Amino acid sequence: MEIAEILSFPVPLSDITLESVVLAVLVAIIGWIVVKVLTSVFTKMLSRASKLPALVIEFLVRFFSVLLYVILALIVLATLGFDVSSMVLGLSAVIGLILGFGLQDTVTNLAAGVWLAAFRPIDKGEFVEVNGISGTVTSVGIMATELLKFDNTYITIPNSLVWGSPVINSTRMDTRRAEVKVRVAYDSDLNTAIRVATDLMAAHERVLPSPEPTVLVTELADSSVNLSLRAWAKTSDMWDVQWDLTRDIVGAFKEAGIEIAFPQVDIHLDRVQ
Repeated sequence: MEIAEILSFPVPLSDITLESVVLAVLVAIIGWIVVKVLTSVFTKMLSRASKLPALVIEFLVRFFSVLLYVILALIVLATLGFDVSSMVLGLSAVIGLILGFGLQDTVTNLAAGVWLAAFRPIDKGEFVEVNGISGTVTSVGIMATELLKFDNTYITIPNSLVWGSPVINSTRMDTRRAEVKVRVAYDSDLNTAIRVATDLMAAHERVLPSPEPTVLVTELADSSVNLSLRAWAKTSDMWDVQWDLTRDIVGAFKEAGIEIAFPQVDIHLDRVQ
């Protein structure tokens, strides 16, 4: 039997000939080599010509490699005599569906980034709270906003969450009000406590004279009279003022004979006859 007749012999239970099988194997081997070469060239091009992070380069290389292997598989199937047109349409529909769902969040974040850039509810260098996360804004990008917390933790928040959540901006205004809450005992002289607290705030060099510092009685609690010391300061000085007042009010009250209260409960025992 001649070689031509052997190659034209059909594979059992199919219309595929041995010739097409051999040709498909050759195409697969050559295609595999071509995919490896193209992937290597693509990797070197990305590494040399771009400043993308290594993780992004790895993702792009893998995506490119998978795409080439899919194309190779379709070519091999076509070599075997299969009609790949329906497969291409099916893959196109699946890829389109995947990209549609995958890009949905991307488009949302991109749109939110445009609104953030236009209206600027936050800006670089401001201290904000977004979606329960507080930190200094280091970057407002087209896809995400980056915050740096006090403990040097770096936080990346998608722009859709920033735009869709209440934003507390602690540094946008020039001045802020510091507030210190303190509890005094019921048997303390309340007027003296208010005067001492007011003098303490007025004597602080970073407390602004206007609006004037005030002391309010906020609650008659179970074990104490609760006071709130409120003083205005420049935004950059607010935390220092609040910390200083919290520390100094203890000594000022102690010197004036004002007792700082603590929770206590009186228990009365009655003898049962």
